[in-house]
Amino acid sequence: MLILLDTADINDIKKGNEYYPIEGVTTNPTIIAKENRNYIEVLKDIRNIIGNDKMLHVQVLGTKAEDMVKEAHFIKDTIGGNIYIKIPVIEEGIKAIKALKKEGFNITATAIFTPQQALVAAMAGANFVAPYVNRLDNISADGVNVVKEISKLLNIHGLGTKILAASFKNVEQVHKSSLEGAHSVTLSLEILEKLIYHPLTDSSVENFIKDWKTAYNQTQIGL
Repeated sequence: MLILLDTADINDIKKGNEYYPIEGVTTNPTIIAKENRNYIEVLKDIRNIIGNDKMLHVQVLGTKAEDMVKEAHFIKDTIGGNIYIKIPVIEEGIKAIKALKKEGFNITATAIFTPQQALVAAMAGANFVAPYVNRLDNISADGVNVVKEISKLLNIHGLGTKILAASFKNVEQVHKSSLEGAHSVTLSLEILEKLIYHPLTDSSVENFIKDWKTAYNQTQIGL
């Protein structure tokens, strides 16, 4: 399982990179626009925080394959490091995935809402396919089941493409997606922090410290 942060908030990325075993950061045009500053500076700041080896997923804006390819080259040349180009699974996007794969680019097919979209993108050469779990749930669909069916299709047809499940609003969605075959998830820092939260864990730690202090009048060992 790979965990990525789905944000362009520099403070969240700093904390997530320091405390958690993240493998990189995913962004999209909406996420970057929320930062309200030069997008190249934002992306370079993210790269400086996570280093060159961790993944940085950056999405193109063009709706024509030729434009997507040009944007992909610009992103890779300007930001550098372990870059994944995010391409929506529209018809021109599939064409762009095929072209960029021939050039050796790493590709994440995004805005996926059906198993067949994921299958076509995988066959075109995408390294990751990104189904939107919560957005499906919000229209009375079943986002986790879509993850499950994508996983089944990839396995049946022997495709090496990985599932990067996205769009989460709670820990249960993350948990079920992990059980149903997601190889990776991309999360807000808030959801990531909740993955390890439990009130009984906190109370256990408090009791350990209390009992130790009662016995030894210390709250740390060896200090």
